[in-house]
Amino acid sequence: MNISCDLPILKGDNYKVWKERVLLHLGWMDIDYAIRKDEPPAITETSEPDAVDLYEKWERSNRLSVMFIKTNISASIRGSVDQYDKVRDLLKAIDEQFTTSEKSLASTLIMQFSSIKLTGTRGVREHIMRLRDIVAQLKTLEVTMSESFLVHFILCTLPQQYTPFKISYNTHKDKWSINELMTMCVQEEERLIMEEGEKVNLTTSNSGKDRKKFVGTNKGKIPTQPTIKKESKCFFCKKKGHMKKDCPKFKSWFEKKGYGKPKEASGK
Repeated sequence: MNISCDLPILKGDNYKVWKERVLLHLGWMDIDYAIRKDEPPAITETSEPDAVDLYEKWERSNRLSVMFIKTNISASIRGSVDQYDKVRDLLKAIDEQFTTSEKSLASTLIMQFSSIKLTGTRGVREHIMRLRDIVAQLKTLEVTMSESFLVHFILCTLPQQYTPFKISYNTHKDKWSINELMTMCVQEEERLIMEEGEKVNLTTSNSGKDRKKFVGTNKGKIPTQPTIKKESKCFFCKKKGHMKKDCPKFKSWFEKKGYGKPKEASGK
């Protein structure tokens, strides 16, 4: 009875998983005979011992299966199935009440299938397996796809990094199966990952060399400061555009004082 711990309670939105688990648990407990076999004739006073044993086996399986199923249904919806005392009728009533419309389910799966894209280089195996799982579910709903179509569709869902790989397939004469495509895609994924790693190492190595080269060639040197060009200004007349030694007023004043011509080297 420890295996019953993994069985969820039927609430309506988990019907598919619930039914799979119920049938599995009934099989593990060896009480699913009434589900697999039709009800034998009822026992009478003239029934043979073998017929009695067969009916008792079916009746026990039916009784325990009904009890097991009803105890794993939410109390809020148990009232609609309490009137059934045969396991096949009980499962049929639950099917009619909770099974999703096949048309609606097929539309949902097709929308999921058409919207799936591989967004990065990694995870191509899981990507292909997910698409194959949806195709398998659609097949049970009588929506089939050829293997050739699926191969081309998967290639279209691969990102830009796989462009050379796609071109290689399109120019290849032979057609690949899904298993062959998966093998080739995994190999291409490994090649792309290695290529990305080499690019990162090369970029890091070149950056380190450039940095060392810059430090080595400029070691011990103080960067030259840009020269600031000042506008000349006369300290005598306070006007801009000439120095004191070239100032006409200064020269005139200097001569009046009797000093002769001003020295050219004087900056004031």
